[in-house]
Amino acid sequence: MHISEITHPNQLHGLSIRQLEEIARQIREKHLQTIAKSGGHLGPGLGVVELTIGLYQTLDLDRDKVIWDVGHQAYPHKMITGRYHQFNTLRQKDGIAGYLKRCENKFDHFGAGHASTSISAALGMALARDLKGENFKSVAVIGDGALTGGMALEAINHAGHLPHTRLLVVLNDNDMSISPNVGAISRSLNKVRLSAPVQFLADNLEEQFKHLPFFGESLSPELQRMKEGMKRLAVPKVGAVFEELGFTYMGPVDGHNLEDLISTFKAAHTYEGPVLVHVVTTKGKGYAIAEKDQVGYHAQNPFDLVTGKAIPSNKPKPPAYAKVFTHTLVKLAENNPKIVGITAAMATGTGLDKLQAKLPKQYIDVGIAEQHAVTMAGGLACEGMRPVVAIYSTFLQRAYDQIIHDVCIQNLPVFFCLDRAGIVGADGPTHQGMYDIAYLRCLPNMVVMAPKDEAELQRMIVTGIDYTDGPISMRFPRGNGHGVPLMEEGWESLPIGKGEILRSGDDVLLLGYGTMVYPAMQVAEILSEHGVEATVINARFVKPLDTELILPLAQRIGKVVTLEEGCLMGGFGSAVAEALLDNNVVVPVKRFGVPDKLVDHATPEESKADLGLTSSQMAEQVLAAFFAKQPVGVR
Repeated sequence: MHISEITHPNQLHGLSIRQLEEIARQIREKHLQTIAKSGGHLGPGLGVVELTIGLYQTLDLDRDKVIWDVGHQAYPHKMITGRYHQFNTLRQKDGIAGYLKRCENKFDHFGAGHASTSISAALGMALARDLKGENFKSVAVIGDGALTGGMALEAINHAGHLPHTRLLVVLNDNDMSISPNVGAISRSLNKVRLSAPVQFLADNLEEQFKHLPFFGESLSPELQRMKEGMKRLAVPKVGAVFEELGFTYMGPVDGHNLEDLISTFKAAHTYEGPVLVHVVTTKGKGYAIAEKDQVGYHAQNPFDLVTGKAIPSNKPKPPAYAKVFTHTLVKLAENNPKIVGITAAMATGTGLDKLQAKLPKQYIDVGIAEQHAVTMAGGLACEGMRPVVAIYSTFLQRAYDQIIHDVCIQNLPVFFCLDRAGIVGADGPTHQGMYDIAYLRCLPNMVVMAPKDEAELQRMIVTGIDYTDGPISMRFPRGNGHGVPLMEEGWESLPIGKGEILRSGDDVLLLGYGTMVYPAMQVAEILSEHGVEATVINARFVKPLDTELILPLAQRIGKVVTLEEGCLMGGFGSAVAEALLDNNVVVPVKRFGVPDKLVDHATPEESKADLGLTSSQMAEQVLAAFFAKQPVGVR
């Protein structure tokens, strides 16, 4: 059978080990060909091919439910559940998603983009099953990196308290999340990983006892306790921890041996309460280059399959914002030992791996633990350090209470640097950085700013580090800058809450924030071609807003347009409208941003066109709204 013939995972039933191994080979081949051409997550899916096949071989997927953590480890799952022929559309507009979406496929039982959610969701489904008197297996597949997340540990703690609730947790242990894992859990898993496979000594002892005279099929309470004691001696430290938490622990199992996987999963299904099967896998399995560089090949842009090297762009690009951020931060940290960079398992993504290499004592990776990262930063700030918390906009949402309770209420000088703010493209709704303007500007004591380009980014980094009156945040986008000249030193702080005028005109006031400042300038150019002259302001700060600059101009010009790359509800445009109303400046306002809808996976350019956020589209809407013009040929 070829993988292309599989439209339902139950078609794996009855296939021989040799046939399943051939299916695994075909999955890897399709996976590699697709990612090499279009880019995407590479290593995670390659590592779980046999795990997926072995697990699905033991389940009835018409009834049973498998909940995948994160989602990018579920590419083999996508192919086995009828999406093989669409897999070449992965992460493309109108194609299949890079993560899990309930609306995409009936076998995607729970959406997943952020880590550490699977056990909670699978336990919820198991509890619902029992309440309704139904009978299906509920399975969570979680990576060892996601297991460092506090939510996963909370779910394990709860599940272990429910000895009669059938739940299977499959731990995909590859010693990696995106960056190498950190923490005590990771160290314990390493000890198991490097030891000989654990034999189920207690079960063997039980079988031996059953064959002795007078014992029969049941064990006395004394021998039952002896059996459990022997089992704890046989299970390594990490297994003993799970056993003490109320789980039956099985493993570690070779995650690339289908026979062992199938037999272990079959055995796990026979237990009544919560079970954890510990599966040891190799991230990037089957592609030697990815196995050797598991961090670099977690995800890749289009690359050459033979050499593993990225396919070069036709023209040179300006440096990425993340690269400018890291370069500037390292320069400043070299001269200021109080600066400490903090990441939550995203060292390479945020660029802080460069800080780690240069100044390891001024670098902290907390694992997938954004809540801990924020509160720990508050503790550092209490002792006079300058913590720089570098977390993607979408992931900082996970630490919202800590931002409020542990930082803002205490007015601690923590500097939040939000990468991947705005429209991020192919990762889709779970990763779009849409909400940080709204969720930060409403917090007392928080300063909220965004640079128009990479040079202003440098100045804002200095601003954030120099600011000691309370918390301060800066958002910046994924991707490359504008190619403006950068400085190696001599950066100056920006005055807090002050914008700048970039262009003057008497017909309309354009207020751009962050990534939308340059489009505002382009809109002004197009408007000028139609006889409309605009004043353009780079707001820089949404909080405090530069009302001294904005209000008089709005009053005089009489028409206001706001432009932002974030949600309209509660965002920059809302801040401007509130300021106008609060000061009795009653003028028409047109707001551009992301409406109350989810932005699906596509290129950023495609998403902006769908949202009406290209410069030509916005110019056309301004002309129609304020000047009763229907322009012809707006470029």
